[in-house]
Amino acid sequence: MFSELCDLMDAVSDDIDQEGYKKAIVDENVLGKQTAATRRITRQRLVELYGLDPAIPIFRVLRRLWASDEKGRPLLALMCALARDPLLRATQDSVLSLPEGAELVRAHFVDEIRQVVGSRLNEAVLDKVARNAASSWSQSGHLKGRVRKIRQRVSPTPGALAMALWLGTVGGQAGPALLDTQWTRVLDHPGLSLLGVAKQAKQQGLIHLRAGGGVTEIDARELDPFTSRR
Repeated sequence: MFSELCDLMDAVSDDIDQEGYKKAIVDENVLGKQTAATRRITRQRLVELYGLDPAIPIFRVLRRLWASDEKGRPLLALMCALARDPLLRATQDSVLSLPEGAELVRAHFVDEIRQVVGSRLNEAVLDKVARNAASSWSQSGHLKGRVRKIRQRVSPTPGALAMALWLGTVGGQAGPALLDTQWTRVLDHPGLSLLGVAKQAKQQGLIHLRAGGGVTEIDARELDPFTSRR
């Protein structure tokens, strides 16, 4: 639902609360949905993926980075959705482990989801989840093609890396280990190869970084506007 998220972010100010997002989608119909039921369903799904509530830390970070990193928006949206949606997260290894130029095998993709949900979902629902997940990875740039989904590498932006570092910090990582987590893996350039982008993020005031003399110190905690105000 990347296009809906983009339209919503463009339509509302960045200082509204949870009720403001609800009003914009359901009452004001800023996303142009045809029925009230569709508006409610759209809001529900967007809330599931992104939160749409400034009280939620990851949404605060997403909202902060959204305006400053337009190029990185697909990756920002994907990481937020991965953090909040276990079904999407279940497909992460299937996609990221693919070599560049390789085709995503649908049967393996569905099996990854089935291992997470067990027998809770029937085959029809599993098929829908797989289609939606493949669409998400296509919108983020990791896959290309309408019918045959082919793996391609993405390019990390300073904002996307800053979010990955923040998520790693929330997960308990620190120092150089922040450059090699499940979140930096999403950027297709894990490890020290990200130092150049990290320096750009530092220059933009997104993170604190000191690298040299065999020492790498990274602090992304203040990326959350609430933390930076305390």
